[in-house]
Amino acid sequence: MSETGPSAYFRLFNEIGIIEQLSRTMFEARLPPGFVVAQFSVLNHLVRTSDGRTPLALARAFQVPKTSMTHSLAVLERADLIEFRPNPKDGRSKLVHITDKGRQFREDAIAALAPDIARISQSISLDHVAALLPGLTALREVLDADRDRPEPD
Repeated sequence: MSETGPSAYFRLFNEIGIIEQLSRTMFEARLPPGFVVAQFSVLNHLVRTSDGRTPLALARAFQVPKTSMTHSLAVLERADLIEFRPNPKDGRSKLVHITDKGRQFREDAIAALAPDIARISQSISLDHVAALLPGLTALREVLDADRDRPEPD
């Protein structure tokens, strides 16, 4: 029997949460020592969206405290994966830019997943993955929009 209503949505989010935990652990095992997925995610975000975001904008995008984002950015800066540049619109703030080394780090991290992806592809076909992506993208877009919506009073 298929689930309906709220229980189906809960099951969906539960499965996503479990997948997130398992995939994060798998990915972190492939990252160089001293790096975690949160830091990779900042690099990935800068490549996917655009360079030149303030630390506060990044913290909001990831829905984390500014102090957590500041820590991730410090790790990335020490490794020369990002750099801070003056904000031309606001002299008091800085903008985060990914470096060439940061772009290469991202590409190398993705490439390091090749053995895991090869193993997973033995059980889940590319056609199945392609069929899942539109629904997951739609869900992410709804959640992205909700993130930016003001809280109800």
